[in-house]
Amino acid sequence: MAVMFLVMEFAGGSQDTSVLVFFGAKFNPLIAMGQYWRLITPMFLHIGFLHLVMNGVAIYFLGQDLEDVYGHFRFLLIFLLSGLMGNIFSFAFNNAISAGASTAVFGLFSTIIAMAQADPDNSYLQAVARSYWILIIINIVFNLFSQGVDLAGHLGGFFGGYFVATALTHPVRKWRIGHGVAGVVLAVLIFLYGLVRAGYTF
Repeated sequence: MAVMFLVMEFAGGSQDTSVLVFFGAKFNPLIAMGQYWRLITPMFLHIGFLHLVMNGVAIYFLGQDLEDVYGHFRFLLIFLLSGLMGNIFSFAFNNAISAGASTAVFGLFSTIIAMAQADPDNSYLQAVARSYWILIIINIVFNLFSQGVDLAGHLGGFFGGYFVATALTHPVRKWRIGHGVAGVVLAVLIFLYGLVRAGYTF
């Protein structure tokens, strides 16, 4: 992410619209034309230094703990699929160009919620989950009153992280299967809605 930020700065600036689109930001018209990889690449791009720092700090501290719990591969899966779901929601409900790892960061937040749900007798985990609920609510309220913040992407990332984390780790098998299927169905339906909204004809 830091490397891409530097490359974009040298290419004309990470806040320049043409640079963002060139390097793979979420841009609805191009996604509707078939550039579906733009649902992945935005999470590795950032708009301005502060944007990079804020997401980087969240990923560093929360990511370390979750990677210890889930292992490298499952943590990477949660991160990538959360970001993917967030960008699908953004494509469907937000016309603006967008980029950033905050879609995946919200997925990491909801992973804590999923962990607490899977282990209701763990008082420490329940307390941590309550703290993250407060953090999530504050972020959503802040998003509602802030321009240029991709609320749809954040909510999509939240749902993505919750479904993936539950599918990977819940002790009850039917919960794992149910949430895995629900996550896939939700992603497909929202993506199809986004295509229709963008004027795509089947």
